[in-house]
Amino acid sequence: MIDIRKFDSLGHANHGWLDARHHFSFASYHDPKRMGWGALRVWNDDAIAAQAGFPPHPHRDMEIITYVRTGAITHRDSMGNSGRTAAGDVQVMSAGTGVTHSEFNLEDEETTLFQIWIMPDRDGGNPGWGARQFPQADRSGQFVTLASGIEGDDALPIRADARVAAATVNAGEKVAYDLGAGRHVYLVAAKGRIRVNGEDADPRDGIAIRDVGTIEVEAVDDAELVLVDSL
Repeated sequence: MIDIRKFDSLGHANHGWLDARHHFSFASYHDPKRMGWGALRVWNDDAIAAQAGFPPHPHRDMEIITYVRTGAITHRDSMGNSGRTAAGDVQVMSAGTGVTHSEFNLEDEETTLFQIWIMPDRDGGNPGWGARQFPQADRSGQFVTLASGIEGDDALPIRADARVAAATVNAGEKVAYDLGAGRHVYLVAAKGRIRVNGEDADPRDGIAIRDVGTIEVEAVDDAELVLVDSL
């Protein structure tokens, strides 16, 4: 099964400082057919204006992964962590028993990012935060794991049987990803038109996949891919 969810069909909220598209039900956007995909609960496509952001607010029992597409985001939390995550890099926050954090674009340009929420395998545990650089050259022509709770993956840790991976693919080239039995993949091209097992998708469309042994992605344009693999 490959279900392509066109960008224009996503939930949309423009708050002035934040222009957000919601792949799944979130805040005032509710669609009972789009409540999540496997353990993936939220995938927000956010554009944050310069010198603006999310003031301190709480979370608990959720794995929150931020993939910065352009610009940078600056994180601060109630655990005393702070850090700036720039384009192409990733930060992960395990909310656990509870944490308060803020996310601001302190740059002089708009920042765009994907914010991805994955439900943990179990509730509770101490909250945590981490960030890591992932050079785009390392992802050329192959998927590289960015965050994972799967044993053996070299990535930022999350508390779920899930993986977040990314690849860059030159136009005309292909990249493959093997999907295990019973698992769900949600794939988005941050940029570039792509073809997934022969089906065409545009930049920032959501592609929900299951019951497929191997996913083959052909880049029609130079493309940047991000996916979540979960039960």
